[in-house]
Amino acid sequence: MGAALAAMLLAAPVGRAATNVNDAARFLAGLPVSGDSQLAPLMGDPAWKQHEGYFDTAWTKLEARQLSKIRGWTGGHLRGRGSNVFYMFSGPDFLYADAFFPGARNYVLCGIEPVGSVPDVTKLALGPALYQVEGTLNSVLNYSFFQTKQMRADLNAKQLNGTIPILLVFLARCGKTIENITPAQPHGVRIDFNGGSLYYFSVDLSNGSVERSGLLGFCRKLGRGDSLLKSASYLPHEGGFSAIRDFLLEQSDIIVEDDSGIEYHYFDPARWQVRLYGDYQAPIDIFKQYYQPDLADAFSRSSPEALTFGIGYRGWDPKKSALMVGYRK
Repeated sequence: MGAALAAMLLAAPVGRAATNVNDAARFLAGLPVSGDSQLAPLMGDPAWKQHEGYFDTAWTKLEARQLSKIRGWTGGHLRGRGSNVFYMFSGPDFLYADAFFPGARNYVLCGIEPVGSVPDVTKLALGPALYQVEGTLNSVLNYSFFQTKQMRADLNAKQLNGTIPILLVFLARCGKTIENITPAQPHGVRIDFNGGSLYYFSVDLSNGSVERSGLLGFCRKLGRGDSLLKSASYLPHEGGFSAIRDFLLEQSDIIVEDDSGIEYHYFDPARWQVRLYGDYQAPIDIFKQYYQPDLADAFSRSSPEALTFGIGYRGWDPKKSALMVGYRK
């Protein structure tokens, strides 16, 4: 993490910083702030009124189509969830970590996207900044995953940069109250909210890089956890990502994933009980080389329960989505 971000996060008193950051999160998420907030007058701006309407509509649809159904599924299917969640290859996608694993104490998210900085909303060109938020989140709100190239461009913009603004929006919309935000090593940020902590690390997860980064050591100190892998560009299939794959298989008690996560054949039946849900389809064209015949065979033999929500790269269609859950024996 850069010295500038560390100075920004640590300069203000904790109580004052917490209030301002929580107000900024709610404002960027299209949620009202209290009347005595310095941001309250900005709620009258036509750009914010439009943004509020956009987010209320988009969020209502996302809740009905995805998040409420995932939470219901989780309550009935994911038994024995732990206090730590590891969501690698996630980018700033706190939404699905919270939906699949509600009530966890620590959420560890990781991607190559930059950490960025805490926005000073009073100094933004409001219309362009809010439009940037909407554009960055459009694909995850509608299709359940980020479009990496577009997100990379958006997160390097001058108005709002890095993952912090997106994480703040998601936390606010998930009903969290942000209490504190501080640097975290290696190369990350810690956001404390009512009931838990969210860590985001900007780390290359390929072999060598992830081992040198200190990320795996940090996660091991937290203890065992549950893992989520979704829309991971099939990187866990590659030999160059074997270290993070082995770590998750070693450190996780539950692994929830779509077919872009850890390949089916790595789940040793002596150590894992695997349950399948939905309908496994061949990967979309750009990832067609990652088709798993053994996973297809397992689906054909197991008559899996249908999903009521979409997930992964076919997230818009529950009938074409598949989910695998591994439980450590």
